[in-house]
Amino acid sequence: MPTTVSEQERRYENYRAAVGTAIEPSEQDIQQGFASGKNPDPLPKIFQPLKIRNHDFKNRIWVSPMCMYSSEDGFAADFHLAHYSQFAMRGAGLVFTEATGVLPEARISPNCLGIWKDEHIAGLSRIVKNIHQYGAKAGIQLSHSGRKGSSIPLSLSKIRDSQRATVEEGAWPDHVYGPSAVPFDNSHYKPSEMTLEQIESVQEAFVDAAVRADKAGFDVVELHGAHGYLLYQFLSPLSNRRTDNYGGSFENRTRMLIETVRRVRAVWPAEKPLFVRISSTEWVEGGWDIEDTVLLAKILVNEGVDLLDCSSGGNSSLQKIPVGPGYQIPFAARVRKDVPGLLTGAIGLITKGEQANEILETGQADVVFIAREFLRNPSFVLSSAHEMGVNIKWLNQYERGQLKPKYKFF
Repeated sequence: MPTTVSEQERRYENYRAAVGTAIEPSEQDIQQGFASGKNPDPLPKIFQPLKIRNHDFKNRIWVSPMCMYSSEDGFAADFHLAHYSQFAMRGAGLVFTEATGVLPEARISPNCLGIWKDEHIAGLSRIVKNIHQYGAKAGIQLSHSGRKGSSIPLSLSKIRDSQRATVEEGAWPDHVYGPSAVPFDNSHYKPSEMTLEQIESVQEAFVDAAVRADKAGFDVVELHGAHGYLLYQFLSPLSNRRTDNYGGSFENRTRMLIETVRRVRAVWPAEKPLFVRISSTEWVEGGWDIEDTVLLAKILVNEGVDLLDCSSGGNSSLQKIPVGPGYQIPFAARVRKDVPGLLTGAIGLITKGEQANEILETGQADVVFIAREFLRNPSFVLSSAHEMGVNIKWLNQYERGQLKPKYKFF
């Protein structure tokens, strides 16, 4: 016989639940108008938990890495603590930091986060502890900008024609490098071609960064192999013109990423998930495309990668992107279909809970990464639950503002 949960027990269970967890409403919740009845059965997929290795994620609505350009010398500041904590306080299942440089010259701009020295650990650990306090998981995206480094913050690009930061602003024009001496465009610095010693040094920097990320307490590491940054620059025949073992054939162009994944997986704890973000296509004829992505994904899953975060573009100024709602979802769907055992994340103009849930319910992805919509609406998880008739745990301190079914505040 199933055990009956008393009204008092239900209230205590709900009180202790993690923010962003779907909870069965108590009779009191229903009487006071915070719920119209029991939750849907089964729950909408975005509110179903997900286990990856030894980590349980309370829902499948995750905060995508987004550059904030608010750091000095790579250190996390009070802004970062407040910024990332707000999403955890409002129910996100996983909160990712922005692209975090594994070396000083790995940053996109002089104002990006870093993890190239042990002194960075304390500030990042402070953020992780706060995220964990609200029952969310904490992820860090490890990155190297390559030829797109030494750039200005995004906000300055609106008022300056060149993307190049100056030495006075903290730039490193003499240390911008990539697989080949091919600039992204005329507004970025021209990179030098990396030596084999530099390739080895960068891979070791990713390894060291992963070790620091573990010490800081992060639950997930994601390697940034997308948007035209260094690991992706090696993948693409448009940016990689090398003639050695790191250029030319598909096998050679993927070598840098695969070796980096292998080395990071070796030091990243076996119980912790490892993700890779990829640009599934460059949107340029003759460039990297979804067929290449599927082939690479089949290799990555065997190297211990748990999830492929399927984005696109960012490596060529010639790209022609057909932007529209969910325009990148077919890439996650294709990888999920063709590569058994590898989870996929969908990203790109996902702005509504119903839209996000439909992606998962139809088997196109396993999770959704939400970016700009979280900036517009940090309560995206809570408002999505309201939209879909799911009773969800609010932060105890915020319960007085909890949405009622008969009201439409969003």
